Amino acid sequence: MERLPARDWLSGMAWNPFRREQTDGGMAHPPAGVDAHMPAQPTPGPRPPLDAATPSEAEALDAYSTVVSTVAAKVLPSVAALAVRTSRGEGAGSGVSFTEDGFILTSAHVVAGAHHGIAEFTDGTQSVFDVVGADPLADLAVLRVREGGAPPAVLGDADSLRIGQLVIAVGNPLGLAGSVTAGVVSALGRSLPVGDGRRARMIDDVIQTDAALNPGNSGGALADSAGRVVGVNTAVAGIGLGLAVPINSTTRSIISELMSTGRVRRAWLGLAGVPVPLPPALASNLRQRRGLRLVEVVPGSPAAKAGLYIGDIIVSAGGKPVQGVQDIQRLMLGSAIGSRLPLTVLRRGAFVDVIAVPAALT
Repeated sequence: MERLPARDWLSGMAWNPFRREQTDGGMAHPPAGVDAHMPAQPTPGPRPPLDAATPSEAEALDAYSTVVSTVAAKVLPSVAALAVRTSRGEGAGSGVSFTEDGFILTSAHVVAGAHHGIAEFTDGTQSVFDVVGADPLADLAVLRVREGGAPPAVLGDADSLRIGQLVIAVGNPLGLAGSVTAGVVSALGRSLPVGDGRRARMIDDVIQTDAALNPGNSGGALADSAGRVVGVNTAVAGIGLGLAVPINSTTRSIISELMSTGRVRRAWLGLAGVPVPLPPALASNLRQRRGLRLVEVVPGSPAAKAGLYIGDIIVSAGGKPVQGVQDIQRLMLGSAIGSRLPLTVLRRGAFVDVIAVPAALT
């Protein structure tokens, strides 16, 4: 067995058969058994500290900071701190200016029971606002300042969001005006139960984010990386989890109704159901996994008049797939009242088509 050179042990370096040894003749020869034409391996240099950021990491951090600060500068002037006083006491929250003529969007629970209040913007200006309308079943409210105002924020479309996408929350948590937090979209398609004391429904497609939300953030803006408001912060679901009502075609219709009439009319069919799996062959044919089995049909309701029965499984409504009660709810806006709504149901293994005419929910 060949003995290792003593200096390798003393230097603490592992013996490398490819490292050239110097002979008395000044010529470098490889150790015995090593191809003389094989190139020598370079000795590795010192490693950088573990906490040293590579250029790409530094660039990514700089880009992240740039996006957040740019969005903050764009959205902050449009966000107001709201203060209200009701018979139950004082309340506070946030709101977002979204028109040139002083309309502000906020959460319905922020102004519940109030008719007016004070809005203060980040530049220090204050104005009295009036509550134009509120919809507790969507947790949205529209206010209007009596004078002054702020530059409007741009409303985006939450339907374009993706899980993992950067979002920035702007509001007034714990009375700290003009606060900005950043995070990502943690989940999409969540449902949030809400009610107005007499009725209850689910807000669909709620945005879940890990951007820090605290009391006072409600009604504030959730913006994307382009500075477009894609959600209205509404609730703290737990440590590190916040929820926001999405800005999409449904909520835009609600906002429009609140601005024009001060209230939101909703349609009613008079049924209750639970999602159930469809038979595999049928699910493959329809390209949907579930339908809505009816567990209640209110006597004399539009659903009863249309000929729907307990046990029917609704698979489509208005030409769109139905896999849960939310798919029916999102069709029950004011425009559906008095309109013909085609429904396809599965009854005793056969498809049955019916026409229902939703009535106004009172």
